[in-house]
Amino acid sequence: GFSHLHLHTQYSLLDGAIRMADLSSAIDERGMNSVAVTDHGNMYGAVDFYQRAKKQGVKPIFGCETYIAAGDCADRTRRQSSHLVLLAKNNEGYKNLTYLCSMGFLEGFYYNPRIDKEILRKHSKGIIGLSACLGGVVAKPYLNEGEDAAAEAAKEYKDIFEPGNFYLEIQNNGYEEQRRFNDVALEIGRTYDIPMVATADAHYISPEESGAHEVLMCIQQNSSIDEFRARMHHSDELYIKTPQQMWDSMGSLCPEALENSVRIANSCNVE
Repeated sequence: GFSHLHLHTQYSLLDGAIRMADLSSAIDERGMNSVAVTDHGNMYGAVDFYQRAKKQGVKPIFGCETYIAAGDCADRTRRQSSHLVLLAKNNEGYKNLTYLCSMGFLEGFYYNPRIDKEILRKHSKGIIGLSACLGGVVAKPYLNEGEDAAAEAAKEYKDIFEPGNFYLEIQNNGYEEQRRFNDVALEIGRTYDIPMVATADAHYISPEESGAHEVLMCIQQNSSIDEFRARMHHSDELYIKTPQQMWDSMGSLCPEALENSVRIANSCNVE
């Protein structure tokens, strides 16, 4: 089995191309019974998601891909931030998650709704953390400073969350940098006893919708398609894959990471 724990809907404004009306049926059709929504910096779609998922018979997992400021989130002189996926494990975790999202707008907004490590540490109870994408709290230090910096970041976030509630996230998204980071993450996980989890970082439902997502990204960046493509490679792997597709693409790398997606989904129960 497999459960999607990193997924962006239309509420990830100008980045997510998954319509909330289509999400639960897509999960059901692909043979899964749970899904998390982790929109960028907000929980705008939480009620809509919950109601539609329950109606479809799919277990809803509340989440958010937060922006973690490089320093104090109230500092408006530094724009730098990194991604961190947060999932509500229980009702207390849900309350903490909504608080953190609110503080991102009320206290930390600077280009994006940001929180910082200090406020996260105070409100991490009942929350599961995933290290996110190449812009995440562990991958970004690796890309900018190397393996030692990534290891230090991973140890720090392991300490922020309750024991066993921080996971190193690996993906198969078509990016060479991600392939290299996966190997580094696996080594860090083994060395410091941090569990792994596999995600698809889904931004659209099917591969053929990749072009629509690319257009959203161009609007977000005020860029033409040609300008966008000259700057970056757009992946067509960021879709809602079936469990079999996830196992085919990542099972040989780390089967435990796929199994952990189901364990996490089973442990998240908010009513």
